[in-house]
Amino acid sequence: MNSTFKKHPAKALELPLANPSIRIVKAVLLTAIVVLMWVLTTSAAWANGNQIVGSWLTPEDKAVVEIYEQDGLYYGKFTHLKEPTYEVGHVDGLDGQAKTDRNNPDATQHNQPILGLVMLNALKYAGEKKGKHKWKGGSIYDPGNGKTYKSTIKLNADGTLDMRGYIGISLFGRTQVWRPQQ
Repeated sequence: MNSTFKKHPAKALELPLANPSIRIVKAVLLTAIVVLMWVLTTSAAWANGNQIVGSWLTPEDKAVVEIYEQDGLYYGKFTHLKEPTYEVGHVDGLDGQAKTDRNNPDATQHNQPILGLVMLNALKYAGEKKGKHKWKGGSIYDPGNGKTYKSTIKLNADGTLDMRGYIGISLFGRTQVWRPQQ
């Protein structure tokens, strides 16, 4: 053996004892990071849900519907009608009067004006799938025939909405494309 190496017994390294206050600080920082990440991800989902909040033109610009959020759900009401009054020569003699919800199955609502009528009810943001944000679980009321349908909304990449009303399952329904009001 080479005599240049001296024989010394192996010594174990002495590691400093962990300071309990450092462990507490680390735990607090980790908890803060987790909470921050949770807040950021839930706020992002909330912000995405609010993408439909605003004024929307229905097909042929017949009406403007204002969509708004209330308690985490989305609603829509008529704020403008292309023809807000009954035409001259109306069958029931309502010439020039403001349009009302005459087809509502609830006769007590027949005198309620269409302007301000909440026609989109309680949709909930359901997230994003295949690049489209979706809201579902609500209903849409058609004052033209007095019927209420289940409803979904999809936000398209071009900024338009696919508004779908249906009976039972989505297969049996109709989709309208709504544009944002400029």
